[in-house]
Amino acid sequence: MTSSLANSISALNSVAMGEKKADLVLKNCNLLSVYTREIIPKTQIAIFNDRIAYVGQDASHTLGSKTKIIDVNGKYVSPGFADPHLHIDQFVLPSEFAKKALLCGVTSLFSDPIDIVSVGGYKGFQEFLKLGENLPIRIFQVVPGGLPVDAKFSNSNSLSLSQEKLAVKHPHVLGLGEVFSWTKVTLREPKTMKSLSAMLECDCIINGHTAGASDKKLNAYVSSGILSCHEPINFDQVLERLRLGMWIMIREGSIRRDLKEIIPRVLSHGTYLNRLMFCSDGLDPLDIAKFGHIDHCIRESIKLGLKPIDAITMATKNNFDYYNMGKDLGGIAPGKFADILIFDDLKSFKPSQVFVGGNLVVSNGKIITLIKKKSIPGWIKKTVKLKKFTKNDFLIKSKKKDVLANTIFLETEIITKIGSAQLKSVDGQVSASLDSDVWKVAAFDRTHGTNRHTIGFLENFGADIGAFASTWSFHENDLIVIGSNDSDMAVASNHLVKNQGGLVVVKSGKILASLPFQVAGIISTESFEKVTSNFEKINNSILDSGCNFSRPHLIPLFLPFLALPSVRILSGGIVDVKKRSYISPIN
Repeated sequence: MTSSLANSISALNSVAMGEKKADLVLKNCNLLSVYTREIIPKTQIAIFNDRIAYVGQDASHTLGSKTKIIDVNGKYVSPGFADPHLHIDQFVLPSEFAKKALLCGVTSLFSDPIDIVSVGGYKGFQEFLKLGENLPIRIFQVVPGGLPVDAKFSNSNSLSLSQEKLAVKHPHVLGLGEVFSWTKVTLREPKTMKSLSAMLECDCIINGHTAGASDKKLNAYVSSGILSCHEPINFDQVLERLRLGMWIMIREGSIRRDLKEIIPRVLSHGTYLNRLMFCSDGLDPLDIAKFGHIDHCIRESIKLGLKPIDAITMATKNNFDYYNMGKDLGGIAPGKFADILIFDDLKSFKPSQVFVGGNLVVSNGKIITLIKKKSIPGWIKKTVKLKKFTKNDFLIKSKKKDVLANTIFLETEIITKIGSAQLKSVDGQVSASLDSDVWKVAAFDRTHGTNRHTIGFLENFGADIGAFASTWSFHENDLIVIGSNDSDMAVASNHLVKNQGGLVVVKSGKILASLPFQVAGIISTESFEKVTSNFEKINNSILDSGCNFSRPHLIPLFLPFLALPSVRILSGGIVDVKKRSYISPIN
């Protein structure tokens, strides 16, 4: 538990005056002040309980017989970093993600658990809150603001208005997550507008997602109380949003990396930095192991010309100002939580020591605090509600010998368009064509147990495998199976049913690689290192077989994502997103 400032002021006041003694004093600090944009040498910081009581040149009056003194020896000291928008309901449990984030100096995470809600509804949201509590990192949550993506087609669970109001009463739930179907706002869809109003009445934050919005549509969106966006991919989009009073989270994560397009123009334009932040929007295990987290954003921004103190401010103070939490977090000053990083230099930005609430949790690049595994209820490990598959479950029938198929053509791992292909029908069954790079693709409702499913065709995948299947997808979480033959599609699907979720690659009836996701079919219970190894094997097994894309795991992830054009597949059908209509797999 952390203290409230209201209950701490007498003690902090007494320590600052020297009448009560500090628990910990850091001396000889080169303090990176995010309040004055300066480095203050020979600073001393006195900490009582989990908050800072004194910052100045001489904390000797706060020393007592039990006060611990750490001589920083002229190293650099900054507030802990924050990621203001990411999705941690993927790959690993929060306890495992926390270990890697802390090593990167990230002491606060602002989580949007949209996929755990998609699978588990309000009950799943509550369980995920528990998984993020009592860890040596601060995890703040928001109520997912994007479900259902499109009520006409979506299969996801979501929260009712009454459940949203109940959720924000939790002390770690700050408001509404990214409202990414912005047309629901501009068209004033009733449920969306009621949700926004309820959040504003509770003085909650509302996060935005404005990809593709501009001018009057963007104005309408902002006037609805949504004041942030992590979607700008260039400076012109940043500037338009800043001019309308928005806060910008510059994204540098596993799906998009936008720093290099934005930071140089910010500097040449002389833009105020006080509403700019860094965010990841989510990191896969390989990327966080290779690049880091918010520390990577700082390093890259400095290479692009940003001053170190300004990069630190964007990684710290600005985040908490946006979330209206500046009295508690974001800087090193009296009254603030003692979330403190110590650096050897201003180049690597890998902290040698990390304090959270005055407790040392990282020392010399190692986690030195116990992070307990949480118990996970059985129901959330049984969300793949599908029967055993046979190859007959993937049949597409036609009486014609020559069939014109409508395909989902992959332009990238994420972007699709409608294509077409001539296929043969043998004994009334239409097969995929590996020679023509035309695959079958299937989506099965694995959450509700309805047996609802769709079979279609996918083009331009390019891998010499039998099947690739996943139970994790944005934000429907259907079972998605891509295959060159029906038998391997059945093997892949049955493997995921048996494991109750994950990713799997199959060829000639054999499992080439597998990554189990035991929790809600989207999160592994295994260690970060084990998940990283299995994830790498998944991608490499597909890449080594000749896949046309460098990040093949993203393909099933985005195939059902209704917020992007132009054609998607869900258990309910193949959807033309712009026309909001279904497409038949064959003409």
